[in-house]
Amino acid sequence: MNNEVIEKVETFCSAQFADKKEFVLQDEYNYGHLPLCVIDSVFSIGVKYESVQNVIRRFCDYYKIERCSRKNELTTTDVLGLIEQMTIIDLTEKVFKNRQRTSTKNGILKSEGVVLFLKVLQKFKVEQFSDIAGIITNQQFENEIRQIPGQKSGISLKYFFMLAGSDDLIKPDRMILRFLENITGQKLRLNDCQLILTAVTERLKNQGFNITAKKLDNLIWSYQRTLQN
Repeated sequence: MNNEVIEKVETFCSAQFADKKEFVLQDEYNYGHLPLCVIDSVFSIGVKYESVQNVIRRFCDYYKIERCSRKNELTTTDVLGLIEQMTIIDLTEKVFKNRQRTSTKNGILKSEGVVLFLKVLQKFKVEQFSDIAGIITNQQFENEIRQIPGQKSGISLKYFFMLAGSDDLIKPDRMILRFLENITGQKLRLNDCQLILTAVTERLKNQGFNITAKKLDNLIWSYQRTLQN
């Protein structure tokens, strides 16, 4: 990646987030149950995050789940056992109360996308947060997730890994891309986002920031949302 691009982003972030050197992530990065990371990552694509928060709240309220407590951590199989007691339509209408689809062309209901994502996790014996390390670089696992309608880009998967505990990954979406293009004045690709923010994160650490790529992603998201309000 061009050093000039990285330097421009570093300069902007260093100034814009100067008061965030000891930044603490919000609750959505501290879920108590791995399946909530799946729900968040699938429902978050292409929408305002407030709608995702509503989906998580409805799900937790319906099943009486404590969102951020790992005291009684629910496994992938536990949650599949709950939601497979009803049809996809009932899950959509009664639990998530959200009819969004994974993509505008040939997409499926996001509620179905969640079920299919959970089934792949179950197949690879990923039940709890402690199991994530075993599949984070597993190409077969990634391929199966990408075969779910609407998941071909891999954005949801990267976001899932980020929510599930990977400090090194970001969610390379249009919000992040727009931020980087506005700063650099260059046309970039989604794949460039991870490379740029990884490099900028290391540079900010050298300036005394208590920062990770995950935290930087969140700071950028929050900044971009304020511009839209």
